[in-house]
Formats: sequence, structure tokens, C-alpha cells
Amino acid sequence: MNDTPPPAPSRRTLRWLLPLAGLVVLGAGGYAGWHYWQQQQSDRAAQAQTTAVQLAGLQATVDALRRDQRATSQRLQDAAATNRVLRDEMLGLSQRSALLEENLGRLAESANQGRQAVQRDEAELLLTQAAQRLAFADDVEGARRLYAQAATALADLPDNEGLNLRQALVQERDALDALGRGPRVQALHRLDAVAQALQGLPSELPPSPAEAAAKPWWQSALAPFVDITPSRLNGPLTQAERAAADDALQLELTLARAAIERGDRSGRDAALNRVAHWAQRRWPDSPGLRAQHAELQALRKAPLQAESSVLGSTLQQLRSQTDRR
Repeated sequence: MNDTPPPAPSRRTLRWLLPLAGLVVLGAGGYAGWHYWQQQQSDRAAQAQTTAVQLAGLQATVDALRRDQRATSQRLQDAAATNRVLRDEMLGLSQRSALLEENLGRLAESANQGRQAVQRDEAELLLTQAAQRLAFADDVEGARRLYAQAATALADLPDNEGLNLRQALVQERDALDALGRGPRVQALHRLDAVAQALQGLPSELPPSPAEAAAKPWWQSALAPFVDITPSRLNGPLTQAERAAADDALQLELTLARAAIERGDRSGRDAALNRVAHWAQRRWPDSPGLRAQHAELQALRKAPLQAESSVLGSTLQQLRSQTDRR
């Protein structure tokens, strides 16, 4: 082996190697710089592309948002227009509702007034019928029923109109209750009592001891042949006369009853006078006969119609209110 070191390069060789190394170093540095610049350009291009894509996405998003905003604005405008229409319709409905309520109020008031007018007419008709029943038939019971129906008809009238009518009707019904069964019915019952009492009177009366003692001499002389008795003691002497008197008396009693039922005062008085006449002819004079004569005289003075200043006052007030209305 040769351990001899190589010969040292010459100065000339070193002189060429240094520039060449410098060129190599510059080239490597330039290539590295160029490569870095290329990488930067590539990164910038990729970033620019990414940015462009992002900008395009953002632009599309903004465009979509703008479209949505315009659609939302349009919907808001439509909603506002709809709200204005609905508000106008609500105002119209409110006005129509107010008019409807006013019309319903007027209709209810008119119906109430109509109902009250019908009740007033009904009460007037009932009171008129009651007055006619009392005047022409003396039907007190029928008048009481009609007054009760009139009280029901007047019960729903307002106090400013119906209070006085109801108070007058209460007074009138009290006066009607005080009449009892009515003057004609009472007169008929009294006449029936007179007729029954007359039938119970004796047809003959025995002479009193004073009359027998005071008999004249000629009557005593004729007593064995003829018995003379005054008619005031035994009434009609024959059975035929008594039957005729009974028939005439029943006829006059029937005529008196008919006159009382129809309220004929003059006919009643005439019939009662004839009843008294036939009773006097039919039965002998006695306290019982005189009592029936007094009862017949009282019957002539008895009223045949209800006489009260209160009766008819409710009808008069009702008609006065109707005239004022």
C-alpha cells in the first residue's frame, strides 16, 4: 500500500471550483426560490379559487336572502293589505252589529208594546163582558171569573200604567164579593121563601072568643039554619075558588120571577102587587099573611142590579189611558 497523500490541488483548480460552487449555490438558491414562488403562486391560485367559490356561494346566499327578503316584504305588504281589508270588514261588521242590536231593541220594544196593547185590549174586553153580565143578567159568579182573568191580563203591565189599574181592580173585586150571590138571585130566593110561606098559611081561622061573644042577635037567630063567617076568617068559600086563586097566584109568581130575572122593575112590581092581591083573596087575614105582605112590599124596593160606585172604575181608567195613548 502506498500511504503517500495525494498531491494537493493546484491553485488553478481551486480558482475554477470556487466560482462553480458559487454558481451551483446560486442556482440551487434560485431554484429553491423559484420553487417556493411557484408554490406560493399555486397556493394563492388555490386560495383565490377557494375564495372565488366562497364568494360565489356568498353571492348566491345573498341573492337568495334578497329574494327571500323581497318575498317576505311582498308577503308583509299582502298581509298589511289583508289586515286593512279585515279591519274595514270588522268595522263594517261592528256597524252592522250595532244596527242589528238597535233593530233588535226596537223590535223587542215594539213586541213588548204590542204584547202590552194586546193585554190591555184583553183586559178591556173582559171588564166590558163583566159589566154586561152584571147589568143584563146579574151574573155575579161569571163577573168574578172575568175579573180574575182581567187581573191576570193586567199583571204584566208596567207600574207606571198598571199599578193604578190593579189597585182599582182589587177594590172593584172586593165590592163584587160584598154583593154575595147578586141582588136578583137574592130577590128570587126571597120570592121563593114568600111562596113557600104562603102555602103554609091556614085556609080557615077559628073565630076568637071575643068575636064569638060579639055575634049579633040576628046571626044567633039564624045560626041553626045559616052559618055566616067573614071571608077574612076563611078566605074563598068554595074549593073551586081556592083552586082558581092558587092557579092565579102561581101564574103571578112565575111572572114575578121572570121580571126579576130580566131586571124588569116595573113588571116585577106589577106582578108582586097581583101576588099580594091573590094572597089576600086566597087566605084569611092572619099575622103570617101580614108578614108576607110586608115581605112583598120590601121586595118591591129591592134593587135588581148591582149598585156600587166602585164597579166599572177599572174599565173607565183603562179606557182613559187608551184615549191618552
